[in-house]
Amino acid sequence: MTTYAVAHMREVTVGPAIIEYLQRIDETLEPFGGRFIVHGAEPTVLEGDFPGRLIVIAFPDREQAQGWYDSPAYRAILPLRTENSRAEAVLVDGVGDDHRATDVLAPDMRAHR
Repeated sequence: MTTYAVAHMREVTVGPAIIEYLQRIDETLEPFGGRFIVHGAEPTVLEGDFPGRLIVIAFPDREQAQGWYDSPAYRAILPLRTENSRAEAVLVDGVGDDHRATDVLAPDMRAHR
């Protein structure tokens, strides 16, 4: 199942450190099959307040995503981002093509659909 690394970048101070991070991150993704799906596009906010931008990186599975984040190559550049931005980052598994909204309900609750 595809796993996504998602970062909500609330603030970024663009300078030499962030530029270096951007120049080096692609090479850290390659061994783990990671690729950018969303990278900083201006969001259209439909509800609520959403300061900042989103970054979404897809990996073949959770093992590859966690391996990338824990890798020495990524750990070497991580402070370039964390020391020059304010953000939250998570790993989240995707769903299959046959997923339905009610699939997240406990089995006994599905009977009420």
